[in-house]
Amino acid sequence: MQLQDMLYSQGFGVRRVCSGLVQQGWVQLWDAQANEWLSVTDSTAEVEPDGLRFKVQGVEWEYHALGYVLLNKPAGTECSQKPSAYPSIYSLLPVPLRTRPNKNAIQGLQAVGRLDQDTTGMLLLSDDGQFIHRMSSPKKHVPKRYQVTAKHAVTEQQVERLLAGVVLDDDPKPVKAAACVKTGDNTLDLTLTEGKYHQVKRMLAAVGNRVEGLHRAQIGGLVLTDELKPGEWRWLTAEELALLKP
Repeated sequence: MQLQDMLYSQGFGVRRVCSGLVQQGWVQLWDAQANEWLSVTDSTAEVEPDGLRFKVQGVEWEYHALGYVLLNKPAGTECSQKPSAYPSIYSLLPVPLRTRPNKNAIQGLQAVGRLDQDTTGMLLLSDDGQFIHRMSSPKKHVPKRYQVTAKHAVTEQQVERLLAGVVLDDDPKPVKAAACVKTGDNTLDLTLTEGKYHQVKRMLAAVGNRVEGLHRAQIGGLVLTDELKPGEWRWLTAEELALLKP
């Protein structure tokens, strides 16, 4: 792959811009054998993209044929390209992740499902359409665990009802939690495998309580740890992607 094509595929601009970055000396490649960064000024130089480490304007990057990113969503952000009242979660990503070319009309990484503006925690983003569909489809039953803070004390009867199933106003078929554990007077861990609109909030309302705080802590076998602070992102590893398979 030519160096300018590799940069284009990673979201650094159209090929003309990528070629200019190289020719102006803004791109360096990591030479594992020499154990040093090498400047390259030939934009048509052939590179092996897999495992490639490179710098653009002093910032180090890794090549990813498809992007899989974990974001710790902070409160007060919207999962929308065109937010209405709060900043977009996409503003937390560097420009190349937002402009990676895509076969679809929309460029860049896209959120896998949505979290409300006041909901925090684990949010996945990708430009792999099959991955997004697999993780979002209710038919795949990918478990998602939430830490819920309720307005009123959580009773054992409410936990039992959430596990048994409650009826929401848009569907006569009951929806139930895959798991529900009371963790404090007003807190519980709730695991869902569907993904209906505002499902956690509506389920709590159906049992006579109200959600005051909501944090997504886990998807599949992948757990959000304290190492990733609110507003921060990182690439997912191959091992972590395996944990997400239904």
